Amino acid sequence: MFLVDIEFECFDNTTITAVEKAINGLYEALRFNGQILGREFPIAMGEGVFLTRVVCPEQESLHPRNHSDYVRFAVDKLSEAKLLAPKVRLVGQDLNSQASDPSVCEGERPSWQLLYTTYVHTCSPLRSGDTLLPIPLYRNPPTLNGDHKAVIKWQTEWQACDEIQMAGGCKAEHAALREITDIGSDLFRRGWDLRGRIEYITKVPTYYYQYRVGGKSLAEEKARRCPKCDGEWLLEEPAHDIFHFKCDACRIVSNISWDQLK
Repeated sequence: MFLVDIEFECFDNTTITAVEKAINGLYEALRFNGQILGREFPIAMGEGVFLTRVVCPEQESLHPRNHSDYVRFAVDKLSEAKLLAPKVRLVGQDLNSQASDPSVCEGERPSWQLLYTTYVHTCSPLRSGDTLLPIPLYRNPPTLNGDHKAVIKWQTEWQACDEIQMAGGCKAEHAALREITDIGSDLFRRGWDLRGRIEYITKVPTYYYQYRVGGKSLAEEKARRCPKCDGEWLLEEPAHDIFHFKCDACRIVSNISWDQLK
């Protein structure tokens, strides 16, 4: 991950309301295209200048060639708020992200990929199946309705459920856990449909991660079958030391319950 400063300069008299609306509109478009990561983007005000430091997947994530139609539209709207086109300056690599977020996938297309995230990750939820490295969303055509908003929204909800169930301090834990484990849940169905859309537009086999916790024994866990087709899906060796199950027909990967691996 890389830290980047984005600076906006006024070219005429304007209002704080107009500036706030225009800049936040651009940040929303950039976020939903996967060009900037996170959810909060504080804006520092100076004398006719507004500055934000953001986190990007790559050094050139904000290059215009990566813009979606929505981002280009948001850039054009800046002039209505009397703002010049943003100035972008690379600050450097983000030290804190190195502990939780891996670097991005480079090189050729992976042989397979998957939707996988946790509450500690801010990187793209689309991962290479070969390396497990994140694939920036803007590298692919829009997922739905012109950008990748649906994927980012799914990731935000999945991470919220994951954090609740990991904390385990309230009754909402069970409802949150169901959303990321049960193939009949709204979140699972939406995510599985999105992975199908991604597979369609990228032409790369794309899988969905089913979280697993609980279970009575290791033997019982290994005997689990695919939750959609009831087929055998236990791998001889876990992929990336995480995924013990993989169904090529249903495009689902999963783990042996973490409780039974202790």
